[in-house]
Amino acid sequence: MIAPLVISDRGVTVIGGGATSPYDLQTALAVAPTLVAADGGADRALALGQPPHWVIGDLDSITSGARRLIPAGRIHHVAEQDSTDFTKCLTRIAAPFVMAVGFAGFRLDHTLSALTTMASTARPLVIMLASDDVVFVAPPRLTLPLMPGTRVSLYPMGPARGISTGLEWPIEGIEFAPGGRVGTSNMANGVVTLRIEGKMLLMLPRSTLASVMTALRLPA
Repeated sequence: MIAPLVISDRGVTVIGGGATSPYDLQTALAVAPTLVAADGGADRALALGQPPHWVIGDLDSITSGARRLIPAGRIHHVAEQDSTDFTKCLTRIAAPFVMAVGFAGFRLDHTLSALTTMASTARPLVIMLASDDVVFVAPPRLTLPLMPGTRVSLYPMGPARGISTGLEWPIEGIEFAPGGRVGTSNMANGVVTLRIEGKMLLMLPRSTLASVMTALRLPA
């Protein structure tokens, strides 16, 4: 069991070294004000004018210039190479949820790795902000107040199944799997309810972030 390094009763923002706009970071910090940089994400945070409160990782990506601007006591070196820097961050955070920025839209391998980490890490709950999407692992039960016509994509990260109401194409009876059936580009007819068994990523438009946080009962 890894002792938490970052403890918050609100959300925590974790920034990676990928593409991140000022708006992405501002949106995340508005609801998750503690900023943790995953290794080279420290350079990205500084470039956006937001010095991180903590830097966690194996420190093979952060530049010497960034290290000079961050107090040494706020840089936490994790030497092992069996996990990603994103995983190193999540396993050292005790908070209701994490907003993840800078993990999509730059390198596909990094994006896939981050999504895998989200699916395999039970706590804290992670909401990833991508350029057009809000991405999170669906809980066993969820009710989402969505406008008719809203895109709802489900992508399994292993064997999964579920029951839905309010979707244009119901999911009951479908055996989902990464190499088999997936549920991308479904559509809401209004309020959507889901009961999910297994690991399923839910991808919604960025405009639904407030509704997602309300549905997940997260402090804002």
